Amino acid sequence: MSVFPIVFAQGSFMHKDKLKYPFEERGLQFGDGVYEVIRIYRGKYYLLEEHIDRLYRSLSEIKINFPHDRDDFIHILESLLTKNEMKMDGKVYLQVTRGSAPRNHIFPQNTEPNVYAYIEPAARNMKEMENGVCAITHPDIRWSFCHIKSLNLLPNLLAKQEANENGCYEAILHKDGTVTECSSANVYFVKNGNIYTHPKTNGILHGCVRIAVERFAENLEIPFIEDAYHVGDIKDADEVFLSSSTSEITPIVKVDDHQINDGLPGPITRKLQHAYALDAGIEPIIPETLTEA
Repeated sequence: MSVFPIVFAQGSFMHKDKLKYPFEERGLQFGDGVYEVIRIYRGKYYLLEEHIDRLYRSLSEIKINFPHDRDDFIHILESLLTKNEMKMDGKVYLQVTRGSAPRNHIFPQNTEPNVYAYIEPAARNMKEMENGVCAITHPDIRWSFCHIKSLNLLPNLLAKQEANENGCYEAILHKDGTVTECSSANVYFVKNGNIYTHPKTNGILHGCVRIAVERFAENLEIPFIEDAYHVGDIKDADEVFLSSSTSEITPIVKVDDHQINDGLPGPITRKLQHAYALDAGIEPIIPETLTEA
């Protein structure tokens, strides 16, 4: 199954085969919209409130007047699970665009936003989370408002594709050597027992799992330091890991041709993975006893 049959589109629930995508859709023509990807575990959303908060911030930033209040839209998303009898692991993709109107750079007047939401099955990347992944470094050529989760992802796609062509899972982005984030995840390094990551500026996406990572670190009494750092700091790290809704917390054990420490996931990453599993009510990556090192 690629997509669950019932989708939410243009104000109602319908079978996906009946969806008629508007021709003059501003999301299609301009990338004039925002989106979210929300993780589902065993038929329940994880970090739903955080995703909804970010959705409404993104909508406000690009001046889209959303037709649903927060509680109403949460109810729609919960109904989407119910109507699809969703009981497994998956993800919901939701997208809001400015609407359909004759092509013009100026915002159309009195045009209703187009709202789409659909569910896909999504198994957890257990092998990658257990063993770790490799990454390349790549220049960050994106625009200056990456905190908005907009549809304009071509620079991200190019970086992710280059990583894939080099046999790697992700691309670690940097501006003149200063690490920002990955092409589709936040990135962190561990040194001397401290977690370091880029500050929450307009230059990165404020990840929902990142919020959880900071909370886990506080509970575990691990210093969580938001500061700009260099590509060289990553390669000299004790541990490196990334976080996102689909990748959870995944160790990075090799960057470019450089092995991170001993090439194995580190103890702090393992502790965070275990905290994530407890928080989400899912199976841990490894037994709890192995996180106590």
